[in-house]
Parts: sequence; C-alpha cells; structure tokens
Amino acid sequence: MDMTTPESPPGPPPVGARPPGLIQRYREQLQARHYARRTVDTYEQWLRRFLRFHQLRNPREMGSAEVNAFLTHLAVEGQVSASTQNQALSALLFLYRVLLERDLDLEGVVRARQKRRLPVVLTQGEVRAVLERMDGVEALVSEVLYGSGLRLMEALRLRVQDLDFERRELTVRDGKGNKDRRTMLPMGVGERLRVQLQKVRCLHEKDLAEGYGSVQLPGALRRKYRNADKQWNWQWVFPQHQRWRNNQTGEQGRHHLDPSLVQKAIRRAVIEAKISKAATSHSFRHSFATHLLERGHDIRTIQELLGHNDIRTTMIYTHVLNRGPFGISSPADNL
Repeated sequence: MDMTTPESPPGPPPVGARPPGLIQRYREQLQARHYARRTVDTYEQWLRRFLRFHQLRNPREMGSAEVNAFLTHLAVEGQVSASTQNQALSALLFLYRVLLERDLDLEGVVRARQKRRLPVVLTQGEVRAVLERMDGVEALVSEVLYGSGLRLMEALRLRVQDLDFERRELTVRDGKGNKDRRTMLPMGVGERLRVQLQKVRCLHEKDLAEGYGSVQLPGALRRKYRNADKQWNWQWVFPQHQRWRNNQTGEQGRHHLDPSLVQKAIRRAVIEAKISKAATSHSFRHSFATHLLERGHDIRTIQELLGHNDIRTTMIYTHVLNRGPFGISSPADNL
C-alpha cells in the first residue's frame, strides 16, 4: 500500500447548505458505526416502510405504540418470518435509541412464530454432480463455497491479498458480524485460484493501460492513501466482466461478480443434476460443515471455520447427521 501521499480530510459543509434529512442522517449514523453496506440499505428500506405505514408522520411524534402496530402488522398481515420481523425491529430500535435518543416499550408486540428449519445438505455425490454441470468463474466460486465453507458474499468479496497459497488458507474480512476469520484453502481449489489470478492480473493491467483499474476500498482508505484502489493486492479475486462508469466524472472501475450470476448458475446445475433438494449457494456451506463432522472433526474447529459466535448454531449439523449425542439407529435397520 502506498502511504506516501495521504489526502487531507474533507472540509466543513458550505455555509447555508441544506441540513441533511432524516434518511440521510440515519444512514450516516449506521455508516459511522461501521454497519455493512447491505445492512445499511436494508435498514433504510425498513425505515421507509415504517414511515409509509404511518402516512409519513414525523417519527418524533410517534413511539412505542406505532412501532408495536407496525411489527404486529408484519406478523399478522404480512406473515413475515420471525427473523424478518426481528430485522425490522432492529432497524427501528436504531432509529429511536441512537438517532432520536429515545427508548421504546415493546410489550404487547405480536411476534412472528420462530420456525426451526434444518439446513439443506447435499451428499458428496450430489455436490460433485452439481459442480460437474457448472463452468467458468461461477463454478470456481461454488468450489470455494464448498471447499472453504464461505457464504456467497464472503467469497465474492475476496481480494488478492486474502489468499495465502503457501499456508493454504484464506482470510475472510468483515464477515457476518463485522468479523475477520481464517479458513482452509483446499489444494485443488488453490490451483484453480492461481489460474484465476493470472486472468485477473491480465485484465487489471489492461484496465491500467487504458487509464482505469480502480476498485472500491473499505472505509476511508481511498481518501487516506491515494492510488491504493489501483494496486494489485486490493483487486477482487472475482471481478465483474464489465467496468462500472460514473457518468458525472467519467471514472470507471470494476465491482466484484454479481451474486445473482452464481445463484442462477447453481440453480441450473441443480435442475440438470435432477436433485430434488431445494439447494442454493448456501447449501455448499452447510455441506462443508456436515461432511467435516462425518469425517470426525470436532465441533469447535468447525465453529471457528464457519465463524459462528455460538456453538449452538454449529450444533444444528449434528441433527442433520441424525446422530445427536447418543448415535441412535432405527430398529428397522436390524430387520
């Protein structure tokens, strides 16, 4: 990283400028606390839905009763899941407790029923069948999901500097819960990633020759270190095929691969393999954990590899195995 030309911080807003509105201030408070970009966007959508539900009334004139009414509406009329309702609640709690500095009384809220769902897990044969029916970069992303146990966005946000081929590990930065972690990099996937990086390097050098080659950087790194966004170590491992363009400044660069491309490719492969399970990109992560358990690896190690805060989250894979703490077998197996 080039640290020789730090850029000065931005100055104060011009005199007489219009003060930011509620939505903008809400987003700024979330960003100041380093919430993920997708979380900021999702919370903003919940705030907008809450305001529309109450005919755009000023939230300072509303309180616990209006929040309770909205959450109850989501559960009863919208029939949303418990996790979706809790997400909406978190967005509104942030509004009142952080932005408006008020507490809420949430007694009497009708809660959406929490349904316990077991993850969809593929057998090793099914994983092989799906991967054999995929090609291109989408196939490589799917191999990383299964081989390293990553979430889809964790894989797509990998940068060149996150891969350590010598130690056969990769680093997930700003994963779920804004946490970093390391996990394994399988040998076969590692070799294909080397080939991928050769292609990306050629693409990056071509972009630089044409005056571009920029990527988005976390936080304020781009302002702090000029030209860091064009350095090789910050480039995406899976860049998109086309450059984005800022019509106002003419600036161009590359985002990472769009997740929908991988999701659609996986869905097509699952159908072609004639697998009846409702498998998605996340099923590779579930299969990674389950297959490690089947091979006798301890639950604590798997918890660390997956990045789970609570061991109880990882324990669900013991139920998928149908082994539990006692390893019970059906009496029908003895007939």
